[in-house]
Amino acid sequence: MDEEGESILLEDNYYQLLNVSKTASTEEINSAYRRFSRMFHPDKHSTDSKKQKWAEQIFNKVKEAYEVLSDSHKRAIYDTLGKRGLEVDGWEIIFRTRTPKEIRDEYERLKREREERRLQQTANPRGTITLSINATDMFTKYYDQYEILDDTALIPNIEVSGMTIQQSIDAPVTLRNTMTLSGNISTQNGNGTGSVNVSNRHLSSEKGWTEVECGIGNGPLLGFKVFRTLSRVMFLNCGTVLQFTPRGIVPSFVSTMALQLDAHSVGYLTYRAGGQSGSSMTSMYVRDSEKYHTNTALQIGNPHSFISFNVMRKLPQYDMKLRLALKFGTFGAIAEYGAEKKVSQNSSVSAAVMVGVPTGVVLKLKWSCSSQTIVVPMHLCDEVMPSPVFYATVVPLVSWLVLKKMVLDPIAKERQERERQRSMEANFERLQEMQQQARATVELMRETYSRIRNDEEKKKGLVILQALYGKLPAGADSHDVAPDEAGDGVQPESPHGYSEVIEVTIPLQCLVKDSRLELLEASKSELPGFYDPCVGDDKHLTVKYSYHNNLYICTITDQQAVVLPRNSHRIKNRS
Repeated sequence: MDEEGESILLEDNYYQLLNVSKTASTEEINSAYRRFSRMFHPDKHSTDSKKQKWAEQIFNKVKEAYEVLSDSHKRAIYDTLGKRGLEVDGWEIIFRTRTPKEIRDEYERLKREREERRLQQTANPRGTITLSINATDMFTKYYDQYEILDDTALIPNIEVSGMTIQQSIDAPVTLRNTMTLSGNISTQNGNGTGSVNVSNRHLSSEKGWTEVECGIGNGPLLGFKVFRTLSRVMFLNCGTVLQFTPRGIVPSFVSTMALQLDAHSVGYLTYRAGGQSGSSMTSMYVRDSEKYHTNTALQIGNPHSFISFNVMRKLPQYDMKLRLALKFGTFGAIAEYGAEKKVSQNSSVSAAVMVGVPTGVVLKLKWSCSSQTIVVPMHLCDEVMPSPVFYATVVPLVSWLVLKKMVLDPIAKERQERERQRSMEANFERLQEMQQQARATVELMRETYSRIRNDEEKKKGLVILQALYGKLPAGADSHDVAPDEAGDGVQPESPHGYSEVIEVTIPLQCLVKDSRLELLEASKSELPGFYDPCVGDDKHLTVKYSYHNNLYICTITDQQAVVLPRNSHRIKNRS
């Protein structure tokens, strides 16, 4: 089975099985093992042969988890490779003489080598298509009092003013040499150009690389670049190009020095000379934090000097980025605002509105999928007027909402359902086994449950009144789903139509220790007495409990950590 197929198979989570964190100490692991071994030891259930059989199976799983997590070498392998890593023949013998840190380092080294071999066998294509559209006729004709309008022209004249296609392919030759073939074709107002370049980058050492480039387009081209790390916080990048034209050789030179100012900030100093873009000196400050990315630059040179400021707000919870940019210089002034939205794992869309003098109003649409990008800049107006700014802002936003509602959301839902069905088919037998095991575990917990609950009631401590786990609707609590009177861990379909929900009151009460319940940041389906009732769907855990004669309710997501009796909403005093 391939890696993708193996990735959807369910495995035991040893940490969740003992309800300890991944950073748990040896003492915490020993304490958790003693607690669960007393609960599930076969000798405690010897009066019932069926219970004793289930107790033996569950006890062996707890013992297996303890044996792995209490052994530093096995634990390091499990943390790095999972349960499958422990089943590789000879693995334990090979690494028995190494420390856990050496095991992790060895795994990272092997991973890098596999990645390098993969790169040698595959190319890395990158491409960009830019489609420039002139749509000024949509707005300017309404404000031109001297133009004789054609009343018969119901549709404004929108034309493609230019197009550029860029493509490159990387071909790793050796572990230290990578060749790149790139080319571009461009047409603007009927005039076309094109070029083809070939370069080879050689990794001379861990501190630097050199690159030689040659090409043909507007005459032959020959270039050389070098990168060098000067210290732990500083690097230098230099490059020179010789362009052979009918008028002679045109040289150009670019040099950039960077200095890391702190953990989140880098300063750049760039000098450009020669070529068709003139000479300039640019100073740039870049700061990248968890929530913001800012960029401030000052350029002095010929033909233009400017100062610019960019700020980007990161919203990872919405897979979105908001951007604002200002630029002032000898050419005029430009203000830009926009947003970027991540559509899937490898694709995103963005829209930006640029308002400036003398550029006017431009709407820039961008779509990226993996390493391919399509950019559509639409020139809406030569002057800054309210109507094009309004439409450039509102139309993309409304279009995105309609597209998301009518197309993207149904596609994502269908894909999620396919993945869910695939996972359920791949784990059908495993799910049946986990469901039976969860029921048996609850039966084995009843004696412990009664003892812990009685102790907590006597001291007015933490008493779990009801706990539901599964696919609960947003805002639903334990009042919305009828409880299972038998308390056997299985929830039948409720009168409200909610299904795929199980009751976990008994397992949760058994995890209470000294009037305190702590659940870790991991899927609750791996806890003793739990199982996944709806593979592939979002799950919640709702707990209603009493503490010091007060009623509380708490609802968390499947992966969310919680400590009770905190993080809860108080309902009322108990009578």
